[in-house]
Amino acid sequence: MDFFTEYGEGNRYKIEEVIGKGSYGVVCSALDTHTGEKVAIKKINDIFEHVSDATRILREIKLLRLLRHPDIVEIKHILLPPSRREFKDIYVVFELMESDLHQVIKANDDLTPEHYQFFLYQLLRGLKYIHTANVFHRDLKPKNILANADCKLKICDFGLARVAISDTPTAIFWTVLQFPPTMLTISFGYSISITAANFLSCFRIISQQGGTEHLSYVDLFSPSIHQQ
Repeated sequence: MDFFTEYGEGNRYKIEEVIGKGSYGVVCSALDTHTGEKVAIKKINDIFEHVSDATRILREIKLLRLLRHPDIVEIKHILLPPSRREFKDIYVVFELMESDLHQVIKANDDLTPEHYQFFLYQLLRGLKYIHTANVFHRDLKPKNILANADCKLKICDFGLARVAISDTPTAIFWTVLQFPPTMLTISFGYSISITAANFLSCFRIISQQGGTEHLSYVDLFSPSIHQQ
């Protein structure tokens, strides 16, 4: 598979298959021949074509290099070209996860309350760590929560995240399912976001009732949020 283009340490990884594609580029699973570990390599094309995209990518890489926690996806390695003149694409090596929470909930109609309890525990634990570092994710949704068959979750995609510079409550944006408008604004301080708890509860309701058409925002968000 023609994936690497003269990237010095690229021969360390044996590419296996494409596991994701998007406007940013492509993600492949690979084997790290130095450690024997399976990884995911994200190739981001033309990173300097748009300043906004380059800023988002840099922000995500910087945050994930600093935020080390069992419930946050880990960057293993960053592959750069031999010279600056050849710096067009970037390869970011992540730990490999099997799926995401969106696919897990969509494909399994037999999830028990214990499954949701474990999901929620991991999510809140990860959010507590993130918020303790004065970081707000701002794009928390099932597709941005990776998952394994053992129900292990890891928060990913910090491209829209922001670092708070004061203790003043701020407006935090959370992507909510597929509902328009896609972003809701909720003001609160640094306590663990109840929004995240309701976010998973939404999926439990949806999975039990078979769809979202008949659900309103009142159904999805408890009054406790509006009292923050």
